[in-house]
Amino acid sequence: MIEIREVLPAEFETVGELTVQSYVGGGFVAGGSPYAERLRDTATRVEQGRVLVAVLGEEVVGSLTIAEPGTPFADVAQKGELEFRMLAVSPQARGSGAGTALVRAVIAEAYDRGDHSVVISTQPEMVDARRIYDRNGFVPDPERAWEPIRGMELTVMVRGLA
Repeated sequence: MIEIREVLPAEFETVGELTVQSYVGGGFVAGGSPYAERLRDTATRVEQGRVLVAVLGEEVVGSLTIAEPGTPFADVAQKGELEFRMLAVSPQARGSGAGTALVRAVIAEAYDRGDHSVVISTQPEMVDARRIYDRNGFVPDPERAWEPIRGMELTVMVRGLA
């Protein structure tokens, strides 16, 4: 069974490495880029947002960062939305449901808070993540697409909450 909970300080390094492995190893981010270091810096993500982990057995196999509108890790969240970023699942845990459990935890939290939607920015090449988003009711909002750096267009996907 997959447990979703807040990251513990003793797990910061593990989560950082897992996130870098997912993004650099997946070819989404260059290894020596400043963004790779931002992915690795779990302590700052915890200070400026929240980090959830997926635990299978006793091993951290996934994580994501939650950002509220107006906070340093919120790129696209607007009032009444909850944003998540940096979804990462270890290669050996892909297909276990860890990514889906993390995303559903954010949806449940946003619902409990009274938010009207959950948002995520993603790249078209992130096929595995896109399947999770599609299955959980996220739809692209073309008007909110953006480029954090020239030539890297990100799709904003929105999951409305009833």
